[in-house]
Amino acid sequence: MSRPLRADAERTVRTILEAAERVLSADPAATMEQIAEAAGVARTTVHRRFATRDALIDALTAWAVRRLADAVDAAPGPSTPPLVTLYQVTANILEVKIGWGFAMTRAGRSSDPEVVRVQEEIAAQCDDLFRRAREAGVVRNDVDPLWARRVYYALLYEASTARDTEDLGALATLVVDTLLRGIAAGPGRGV
Repeated sequence: MSRPLRADAERTVRTILEAAERVLSADPAATMEQIAEAAGVARTTVHRRFATRDALIDALTAWAVRRLADAVDAAPGPSTPPLVTLYQVTANILEVKIGWGFAMTRAGRSSDPEVVRVQEEIAAQCDDLFRRAREAGVVRNDVDPLWARRVYYALLYEASTARDTEDLGALATLVVDTLLRGIAAGPGRGV
């Protein structure tokens, strides 16, 4: 088991990871040297913390997934109406997905057991939220929770990559409204 990093070492790692996200988002082929320069540290410092570029990207992915879990955890809990929680968690998730876009695109392909575990916890929390929403009458009883989560994840992905709005609240509202109301017209919504 590895020892926790000292506060200054932890700050250095965070600085490197934040720089890596910025640099790799702009140029996915960027080198460790370019990342070190963006972080304002020596190349040797980056190599001391991350033996290879792949190790750096793996750490970046794990860091971003933890930020995503923190964003989900920061949403109001079970005592709050599920629709309120859904809007807040959506805004929180979009903030992370937009801010950590490079790393988030790799998270779904990661085989790192910790990344997989955290993603499974997030999925379980999402499923619980949809269950509560169904119990509150926000989601129809006949909606498959797995399908609801998959559609929700797809909407989050599209919203986070479109970047056609700077207003996270408006973007979150668009995602939730599309999820819950679809795109059909009027009350009949029929063909």
